[in-house]
Amino acid sequence: MIDSGATETVFIVEDDLSLREGLCDLLDSAGLKTACFSKAEDFVESWAPEMAGCLLLDVRLPGMSGMEMQTRMVELGIALPIIFMTAHGDIPMVRKALKAGAVEFLTKPFNSQELLESVQQAFARDRAIRRAESQLSTIQARFETLSERERQVLQLVTAGLTNKEIGEQLHLSIVTIKLHRGQGMRKMQAESLADLVKIWERIHSADAHKDA
Repeated sequence: MIDSGATETVFIVEDDLSLREGLCDLLDSAGLKTACFSKAEDFVESWAPEMAGCLLLDVRLPGMSGMEMQTRMVELGIALPIIFMTAHGDIPMVRKALKAGAVEFLTKPFNSQELLESVQQAFARDRAIRRAESQLSTIQARFETLSERERQVLQLVTAGLTNKEIGEQLHLSIVTIKLHRGQGMRKMQAESLADLVKIWERIHSADAHKDA
């Protein structure tokens, strides 16, 4: 499960040694933890789900480019927010990067305040992503505690059927339906039908994303 309390780090992928060291010094002086890489491949190989923060990524790199790395991260399910850096950006490139989820596209040379503000924005997005992942893991764990019958009943409840209609469809008494419905909602910690519908939508949305 994603660790929502992981140490936030700015992961820098930049092949220019002097620029890479300058960025580390700047971010370190602002009290931010950094980790530096000269190649995109090195970062991907070192990736672990507990790594939190953001990625400061150069567009032009030896081997895998920054744009190719963004695509690779999506394929691997790495949701770490990206801040792109480039001296050669163009509008189509910027649009493509932002559409794919990049937080910012900084054109070199950029000032320190612009960078620090972008990092804080990326950190905030990462926290939101990790909170959502943690909440989803909790919901899925609760879902696993449901019996098959409870899942059937709750599925029909969220589809808008009444207890009577559910009983007729499952060939069960209304009393039995109410029992399964109540137990299922307690296990899912849904205080109302509206809560249950939202929870059910999150579970099925996550399942659909996995299958995509």
